Amino acid sequence: MYTQFFGLNEKPFAITPDPRYLFMSERHGEGLAHLVYGVTESGGFIQLTGEVGTGKTTLVRTLLGQMPAEVDVALILNPNLTALEFLVAICEELRIPLPEDRKSAKAHVDALNRHLLDTHSRGRRTILLVDEAQNLSAEVLEQLRLLTNLETSRQKLLQIILIAQPELRDMLSQPNLRQLAQRVTGRYHLEPLSRDEAVRYIDHRLKVAGALAEIFEPAAKREVYRLSGGIPRLMNVICDRSLLGAYSRETRTIDKRTVRRAAAEVSGTKLIPVLLRWAWPAGGVLTALLIVAGAWSLLREEPLRSAGAGHSSAGTAAAAVLEAVPLETVPAPAADAGPVVPPEGGPSLDEILQTGRGSDPASALETLLGLWGAEYREGAGTACSQAEALGLRCYFSSGSFTGIRQLDRPAVLTLTDSTGANHQAVLVALSDDTGTLAIGERRTTWPLGEISRLWFGEYLLLWRPPEGVEALIRPGTTHPNVPWLRQSLATIDPGYRPANLESRYFDAELEQQVMEFQRSRRLRVDGIAGTRTQILISSSLGRDGTPRLTAPAAAEQP
Repeated sequence: MYTQFFGLNEKPFAITPDPRYLFMSERHGEGLAHLVYGVTESGGFIQLTGEVGTGKTTLVRTLLGQMPAEVDVALILNPNLTALEFLVAICEELRIPLPEDRKSAKAHVDALNRHLLDTHSRGRRTILLVDEAQNLSAEVLEQLRLLTNLETSRQKLLQIILIAQPELRDMLSQPNLRQLAQRVTGRYHLEPLSRDEAVRYIDHRLKVAGALAEIFEPAAKREVYRLSGGIPRLMNVICDRSLLGAYSRETRTIDKRTVRRAAAEVSGTKLIPVLLRWAWPAGGVLTALLIVAGAWSLLREEPLRSAGAGHSSAGTAAAAVLEAVPLETVPAPAADAGPVVPPEGGPSLDEILQTGRGSDPASALETLLGLWGAEYREGAGTACSQAEALGLRCYFSSGSFTGIRQLDRPAVLTLTDSTGANHQAVLVALSDDTGTLAIGERRTTWPLGEISRLWFGEYLLLWRPPEGVEALIRPGTTHPNVPWLRQSLATIDPGYRPANLESRYFDAELEQQVMEFQRSRRLRVDGIAGTRTQILISSSLGRDGTPRLTAPAAAEQP
């Protein structure tokens, strides 16, 4: 309705999750890091709590989208179950054949234990992720505690992540649940956005939706924060109604008064602006007022929809090949960055993309595969399947130029022009201040600041797994890629002299060497050779014929 009036491509403040609108605040980055820790570590519980609307579901969606291919996930969305029903749900999520005695909890636990031992022997890990965990009964919580007893002599077989509202913290503080509380190895409470983050959040969503001009006045943004307390979902509702109100009055800018009127409309009471002057300094009563009033019943946590996302398999691994490391936070563009000035009077990058020539996915993938000496054949399967036939793998991620520079491989960047249309360009070279993009047959070099205005962090690159086998290599396991790992680290560090280069067993000595390498490359130091660690090891060897970003690239100036 109002999108065309404001020059937007779509509604910027819809309450349904959309990865393009992900705003990674400091708090959300820390929350995601705790979830990733739960994926990479073994044993105990990871607990993420937060008020309704703070973004817990969004973080879980992000985690599921970044799940390593060797991880199986049992996702429980409805925890209002009996202990037996809960065990059945886990088995069904993991596709474990149910035992003949369907009424025996022990039979289900035994089936689950056999499955976990089998997957562990194959180098896979299993995560149990429970959403809305504050609704778990004491009986089910005790069953969860007992499931953590499933283990080998070295590690737990099942990692449990609980996503919940703050009530879970109160539940676990009860004396009868102290045994469970002692097994929580990581806790994080997701707080609302700060005032500065809230302002940047509004600007971010408007920019993604295609806004070219300032719509919310600075005072209006601060008022949105004050009325919402920095809770993203409440901010979305207030901002959406503010845009609708401004449209109805044919006003292209939104002031503080418009925001207040919008908040009153969605809450169903004209008294709310007056109440808020008292409520927020007293400790954030707004949320309670709105929920009690019943006007916010439509804003409940939307259930996760993960069609098959809980089960990693060969068919879905291409889109979930990421190593479990925290996402790099993408810095928000400066508010006063100003318009893009075409260099030397020529067309800007935005204008070049809008022509549509060479910025389609097929052209980008053809260029990327060409850099690896391969030919992309349109209609012969996905680019990732074609790459896999050549011994390569796709690596999807979201991050910054710092992360891409570290991986040092050409990457397809998803760029969004000022009209909101998406384009694909291949980053073929990267210096401290500039990046060279291949768009069709043309290569041009741009300041990183100009690319960043159109890039929201998504990228795809190719890598070559050792021995053609893509797998996470974990301490305490036997794997055919362990000799490659040991020999590679010995080549990189002449001081490392393993007794048996050919051993396929990942021993403690090799684990320490992997940790030293990770520490030197500023990776997560966990001793596990995941995708990102393996890519950097290959880069350090410098002998796999991999195209590099740091290599000189001939480019014309735009």
